[in-house]
Amino acid sequence: MEVRTILWPTDLSKNSIKAAKHVSSLAGKYQAKVILLYVGVDLASYLRAYGDPSETQLEHFQGWELKQAKKHLEEVCAKELKACPNIEVKLVLGDAAAEILKMIKDTKADMVVLTSHGRGHDDLDQKSSDFGSVAQKVMANSPVPVHLVNPYAK
Repeated sequence: MEVRTILWPTDLSKNSIKAAKHVSSLAGKYQAKVILLYVGVDLASYLRAYGDPSETQLEHFQGWELKQAKKHLEEVCAKELKACPNIEVKLVLGDAAAEILKMIKDTKADMVVLTSHGRGHDDLDQKSSDFGSVAQKVMANSPVPVHLVNPYAK
């Protein structure tokens, strides 16, 4: 299998950052480019229950979120991916699984590396055999191999 591009979607949670060692190792082994992807929350789909925010409010908050995410992604690159000389950071808004699957096609990724659980699952029973919803959707629909990392493994 030839791997030229590895897609690493991360929600910047403690769990998802645990995939960094795998990404770095695989990128080094294959001399592959790493696409580091952050999918911001589509606030419009959540805020309807509280009323419709103005476009200005949405744009302001989403801009702030993506700015903060970019800053954190750059920190992750500097700290965790020093061995990967070819990294591209992408930030998008939307449904995480759908955006990951779209990014696989758009970047012609050869492999996806992600953790079995991300945001909100830091205290999950580590013996649970259930995967997070994003991991399940990506594994079920990915046209390329998915390297799934157990964030609870020692």
